[in-house]
Amino acid sequence: MEEKQGPEKTEFVKEENESKEEYVFQKNTKTKTGTYIIVGILIILVIGILISALFFDAPGG
Repeated sequence: MEEKQGPEKTEFVKEENESKEEYVFQKNTKTKTGTYIIVGILIILVIGILISALFFDAPGG
């Protein structure tokens, strides 16, 4: 009979001085840099959508 895996105790953010590995994000330079890059790309996409909405009419409008 197969044994079921026990409940995982995964937390969301890891502080730098903690030694656990069950975290989604860690507070280190890689995570911070990646977050800034993703947020920057999302902001550029939103600005692009807004600009394109100003220059192109919506169909039927």
